[in-house]
Amino acid sequence: MHPSVYKVGLQYLSGEVSGGNGRCIAMLLAFREAIKDYTTPPNKTLGRDLSAKISSYVSFLIECRPLSISMGNAIRFLKSRIAKLAHALSESEAKTSLQSDIDRFINEKIVLADKVIVSHAITKVRDNDVLLTYGSSSIVEMILDYAHELGRNFRVVVVDSRPKLEGQGLLQSLVGKGISCTYTHINAISYIMHEVTRVLLGASSILSNGTVYSRVGNLGLHRLPWWHMHLEF
Repeated sequence: MHPSVYKVGLQYLSGEVSGGNGRCIAMLLAFREAIKDYTTPPNKTLGRDLSAKISSYVSFLIECRPLSISMGNAIRFLKSRIAKLAHALSESEAKTSLQSDIDRFINEKIVLADKVIVSHAITKVRDNDVLLTYGSSSIVEMILDYAHELGRNFRVVVVDSRPKLEGQGLLQSLVGKGISCTYTHINAISYIMHEVTRVLLGASSILSNGTVYSRVGNLGLHRLPWWHMHLEF
């Protein structure tokens, strides 16, 4: 087991690294280090042996914590790039190519994708809005930060739930930046919903049929009957 992969697994277990994007980036950077240090064993081919090693790393990470949707996509991408390596490439060239592929995936599929989401979502945030969010989502925090930088006047309601109480981290971050916030637990949201004008929720994925794959608790929020009468998602 490569030390960088082992370290990431322990960070998953301890909760030091969390969130779909955060865990995916940490995993890819660990794989990048493992590929950098990789040496093809005698009488073996780089493609098959490296793919087997990546599979063993993935199995270890799954034991630490189940994969997110984005992590599964990243693993499939990396394995497809390994399988498509030209046989004429030397070991150093192949490793350099794979490291570049990982960097490109992080930049295009995560960093730039987040920026596109933020640029679209920011058009929904208006002055005097009361925005509700649940738990802690990196992309939602980016949207709120950007809206604050643009001078939008709004208030945030951070809804949280046990056992992890991840919303407390988001609350501290927003308050530290001067954003007005209210904190409540999920079992008390009915008492504050009449103040809310918009809802911003993080999601791991949106399927082709419109189904949203997200953290436990979001369905309960959607089932509040009066939301659909005056709230915008």
